[in-house]
Amino acid sequence: MTPPENDDRDGARRRHRMVEEQLRRRGISDPRVLSAMESVPRHCFVGENARWAAYDDEPVAIGLGQTISQPYMVARMTELLDLDPTSRVLEVGTGSGYQAAVLAELAAEVWTLERHPELAERARLLLNDLGYRNVHVLVGDGSLGLPERAPFDAIIVTAAAPRVPAPLLDQLADGGRLVIPVGDRGVQQLRLIRRRDQEFVETDVLACRFVPLVGQAAYSEED
Repeated sequence: MTPPENDDRDGARRRHRMVEEQLRRRGISDPRVLSAMESVPRHCFVGENARWAAYDDEPVAIGLGQTISQPYMVARMTELLDLDPTSRVLEVGTGSGYQAAVLAELAAEVWTLERHPELAERARLLLNDLGYRNVHVLVGDGSLGLPERAPFDAIIVTAAAPRVPAPLLDQLADGGRLVIPVGDRGVQQLRLIRRRDQEFVETDVLACRFVPLVGQAAYSEED
């Protein structure tokens, strides 16, 4: 769905302001990440009645209890992955598809898992309409990863887990990076995990708040 010309011009101005005021000023410095954030039309990934808020410094609800993350958080998590044009990426939690689009600007291939079929189909159609041919949207339990496509150079989880799911660690390539919010349903820590052979080095980056990751290796529906 290519945005109308007037919407595109306004979106470009708002994206530039978002990058300058919300990202650069807070220390996002990777030029490729900044370029991706300025390129992806975030307003296309929210509902018509929420487009006015698409570039605000906050998450936006997209239905089914899910959100599109705050622009800064999208940029920070993407920067932590340290992607290059050959990277193979797994995203857990497709949501609107916006994070997948940002990843697709930077990586060779992106596989993204969504447990809600309705959201997955909506994201699949939108990403295809916007020309992102290197994104593959699948329905499934993201906490279990995608073993048939592993190993991945980078894994990003856009929902909070009570602990790091073991299947995701298993599917991370040697030298790869995993970014995931870990904690309870209130406040979590955004965690960066680097794999070196069979060792995993973990670093807490910042406090954050995400919707819960529901799945066999994460929260259950009843938690």
